Amino acid sequence: MLTITRKLEFDAGHRIPDHKSQCRNLHGHRYVLELTLVGEVIDVDGNSDNGMIMDFSDVKALAKEHLVDVWDHAFLVYEKDDKVREFLASLPGHKTVVIDCIPTVENLARVAFNLLKAVFTDRFGTGLRLHKLVLHETPNCWAEITDD
Repeated sequence: MLTITRKLEFDAGHRIPDHKSQCRNLHGHRYVLELTLVGEVIDVDGNSDNGMIMDFSDVKALAKEHLVDVWDHAFLVYEKDDKVREFLASLPGHKTVVIDCIPTVENLARVAFNLLKAVFTDRFGTGLRLHKLVLHETPNCWAEITDD
């Protein structure tokens, strides 16, 4: 199996409401996102992507449009975290993204994978698909999800 991987970074805030330690407080991270795509190498003479699974600049553009730019410099808040949602709503123009799960790195990886899985679909009959997503919350802590 031949794969390609593109790395992107973004900053976002969150909190884990029921956490026993400091993560229950509002805080942020410099997230690192790694997207691994699988597919056959494109073999179409005259095509800009000839010889590639997918052009890395296209991977970046799609990931930014559908996820990175949406989450970058936003506060990712659990829909049931009412007090924080109310507080954030009181800040004019604040960038808030409400999600349906507690924003742990595991859950964020799953949400991101599901969002991007539909974006990276077959091109030129090569079977292109999102194979793996890695989301680093810190340099030492991350979650991985694969399409198995």
